[in-house]
Amino acid sequence: MSAYSKLSQRLDTGSDKAWSVHDQAIEMQRQGEDVVLLSIGDPDFRTPEPIVDNAISHLRVGRTHYSPALGELNFRRAVADYETRVSPHGCSPDEVAIFPGVTAAIYAVLSCLLDAGDEIIVVDPAYVGYMPILKAIDVKVTWVDALPENDFLPTLASLLAAITENTRVIFINTPSNPSGAIMSRDFLATLAEECQKRGIWLVCDEVYSMFTYDKPHVSLRTAAADTEGLVVIDGLSKSHAMSGWRMGWAVAPAELTKHLGNFAAMSQFGCPQFIQDASAFALNNDEYYVREMREKYRERRDTVCARLDQMSGVSYHKPESGMFVMIDVSHFENDDTVFAQKLLDAQGLSLLPGSAFGENSKGHVRFSLVQPIDVLEKGCDRLHAYLQQSGC
Repeated sequence: MSAYSKLSQRLDTGSDKAWSVHDQAIEMQRQGEDVVLLSIGDPDFRTPEPIVDNAISHLRVGRTHYSPALGELNFRRAVADYETRVSPHGCSPDEVAIFPGVTAAIYAVLSCLLDAGDEIIVVDPAYVGYMPILKAIDVKVTWVDALPENDFLPTLASLLAAITENTRVIFINTPSNPSGAIMSRDFLATLAEECQKRGIWLVCDEVYSMFTYDKPHVSLRTAAADTEGLVVIDGLSKSHAMSGWRMGWAVAPAELTKHLGNFAAMSQFGCPQFIQDASAFALNNDEYYVREMREKYRERRDTVCARLDQMSGVSYHKPESGMFVMIDVSHFENDDTVFAQKLLDAQGLSLLPGSAFGENSKGHVRFSLVQPIDVLEKGCDRLHAYLQQSGC
């Protein structure tokens, strides 16, 4: 048998180790064991019924054919209208490319901006799904620290200091997964200006943009004085409980969007028409549903944080957005993966080890808020019981 390609070897990143506790928990559930599964970010909410009905209606009228590689014009226009509403900069459908999810959008954008060996700056911790993409396109990554003591936010000085003459892209994520930290308007405005001066692309993943609690999210496009060299990536998976619908997009300069269209034509040949139709409807009719889900997540966050406050020796980072709480367990166990494994074995509670996201989230576990409050309370009970039984 012939050897596999270098790409397939690069994609063997070892990320399966990060998910080993979660995978075990899934198998335990399948076998009928009592497991509280709080190790994944798939919303428990059903997609709002009007969105489902809209998709069905478009199925019935035959919207099941090939779609333009860049996406259906009605959906691209809905995204452009949304960006125009939330940003001082107008947005045209020609600046929008549709993809089957945010991960696909990130892969396409970075593939169109970077050649193998090019340099990219990324913040640590980072969403675990970034690593395979960076491996696949075979780029040189410079990691910039976002330390727990700075609420998992990088400093502007550290990002600028990491730039070399070979830097092509800076890739940021706000609001952040896993921490829920939000980069400020001034931070984004200054970073955008510095990147534009240097001719560096600035790419921002904003998939948690609609789930902020104590202060509003400010988009990169909103903060920046102009949009030259800026790319914003977003989607409906979290905000509209549409993770399985696989709808994401990139908002970019029109010239880059043309290249994204070529990439999409080669790799996916368009997304389903009826899903794009329903997605356009979702963006144009979402205020009530998004607000309702956001308030439920806020209640869940506050409930879990109040419970953690009652646990002796536990510290955590109260998220400003998103659907996760990062809990510092370094006081109890040197290795967060060992902690998560012992917790699953002893209490049937599945949390994701922080080391899955990078060096700076080691010693933490990620507690997901994507279950009803009674399930989250049960998870807190089991965490507390484990700490007490372990003599912590």
